Amino acid sequence: MAESKVVLLHDWLTGFRGGERVLEAMCELYKDAPLYTLIYDKGSASPLIEDRKITVSALNKIPGISTHYRKFLPFFPSAIDNLKIKENAQVVLSSSHCVIKGLKKPKGSIHISYIHSPMRYMYDQFEVYFGKHAPLYQQLGAKAFRSYITNWDIKSNENVDYMIANSAFIQKRIKQYYNRESVVIHPFVDLKDFRPLQSGPNKKEDFYLMVTAFAPNKRVDLAIETFNQNKKRLKIIGSGQQEKWLKSIANPNIEFYGNLSREEVIQNMRSARGFIFPGVEDFGITPLESLASGTPVIAFKEGGVLETLTPETATFFTEATSQSLNDAINRFEKENFDLKNLYERAEEFSKESFQKKISNFISQVR
Repeated sequence: MAESKVVLLHDWLTGFRGGERVLEAMCELYKDAPLYTLIYDKGSASPLIEDRKITVSALNKIPGISTHYRKFLPFFPSAIDNLKIKENAQVVLSSSHCVIKGLKKPKGSIHISYIHSPMRYMYDQFEVYFGKHAPLYQQLGAKAFRSYITNWDIKSNENVDYMIANSAFIQKRIKQYYNRESVVIHPFVDLKDFRPLQSGPNKKEDFYLMVTAFAPNKRVDLAIETFNQNKKRLKIIGSGQQEKWLKSIANPNIEFYGNLSREEVIQNMRSARGFIFPGVEDFGITPLESLASGTPVIAFKEGGVLETLTPETATFFTEATSQSLNDAINRFEKENFDLKNLYERAEEFSKESFQKKISNFISQVR
């Protein structure tokens, strides 16, 4: 077997979002580490991630898999069981929100899994993803395979020596669903992209902003319902499985911009009056990016935002209804947020701090 001190694992490489930013930070720490993943759409991740040996599962041979991979969820466990790590690694470090943590470690190595979340769509958010609103074939398929997938998932934890939760919120879910202890190391905001703006003017325009994947748990539908009612301007940056439906229910005051460049996203964050965050996230990087841009947040008061946002940086709403969100927007427009508070809060979640904590943890347990 080839020698490699660290081997990296990540569920799939089909885009570049929060989980991939965490992986990228791990890749910076371990520049020569090979990477194992279920599916790899070349060019979808950053050069830093892709500039290494990447090994994929047999699923990657299926035409169109990088777009339709969610439909193959029942096949993920067997794909993992048939994927083998070729290197004689000392440490296996996984970035996992699905099944990759189940990849069997080489003999003599330790496996440290950074858990973004237990599979939310198989546990507490099953109805959000596969409830009555979902196509009938998805409802029936999810119910048929749910026990198989969750049983495999829990069994696969025997392969993991140490778990790191991305928030105290996820730490509780790890305990609830896996009955495992974990330590918390929060993700980060890559602040180098935002610091140059912070010395300049903070000119606001009359619009609100969302930057998100169009997945059920993001509650883009709730934001659209709310802005349909209040007639205020809302920009939505992103794409995903619900895109066609969400566009069909939106009034003209709601604009869809698709996937923009990093620079364009940051500029929109900087110019927005406020950032809308209506879903329940395990952590939530985009609200912190909004703070780093100088824009306060309107957020649903549940999940990871309780560990990142404060009354000095955000206005919260407590019920997942358009009435509650509208009330929060009205309160938000009467408040004055100090830019210094926004910037300082974002600085507490720097990439440098994240990397130091990950590196120290690995040194302690080796």
